[in-house]
Amino acid sequence: MHTPATHTLALRDYGQSHGSHAHDHFQVLIGLNGVLEIEVEGRGAGIGAGEAQVVAPGDRHDFSARKHGSVCLVLDTTHAAWARCAERAPPGAPQLHALARYLAQCMRQPQASALALQHGPALLLEAWSPALPNADSRRRRIDWALLADWARARWHEPLSVPDLADVACLSPSQFAQRCRDEQGMGAMHWLRSLRLAHARELRLGGLSVAETARRTGYRSPSALTAALRR
Repeated sequence: MHTPATHTLALRDYGQSHGSHAHDHFQVLIGLNGVLEIEVEGRGAGIGAGEAQVVAPGDRHDFSARKHGSVCLVLDTTHAAWARCAERAPPGAPQLHALARYLAQCMRQPQASALALQHGPALLLEAWSPALPNADSRRRRIDWALLADWARARWHEPLSVPDLADVACLSPSQFAQRCRDEQGMGAMHWLRSLRLAHARELRLGGLSVAETARRTGYRSPSALTAALRR
């Protein structure tokens, strides 16, 4: 079943100590004070006040702040529309910076600003790129839930992008692009996250590591354990 998009807003203080990680959701960073040095998959940038960066799911990023530290408004989100924002240059729009500062102020008084914080993620997306085109309604619709069920029944097979594209009645390149547009990640990343989610469900249901690995196609219980830890 397709999982609804989730969002978490936070104010984060970054120091000079180095950090490095990757995660399975989009992360949107908007500078409020100082400069955060960030390198995403080998591409370096500095996020100063009013500047922004989108980190896509699975992208490893290294970060540290300059001498006086950095404060950023951070949005962690699974909303697939951020995939197109990640491919665009960060905006210099003054409304994005003003909105980020307003939301930062709201976060210091969350009870009095519940409505603003509830709609904050959607407003940030709109401010980032208000002209993002809507998906062409004439395109062949992909039933992601049905496709997920199809994949879950075949974890014992070496599934590939052409396999998924064939079920969706699209070319591999079309399917790959639609997956990035609609799921916010590459096709194989989507497949891996689906398989891992199934493994988590089975483990939470009390199934042993060995049997869970067998049912979800991991080559060994240790491979499943390593994937769950990551």
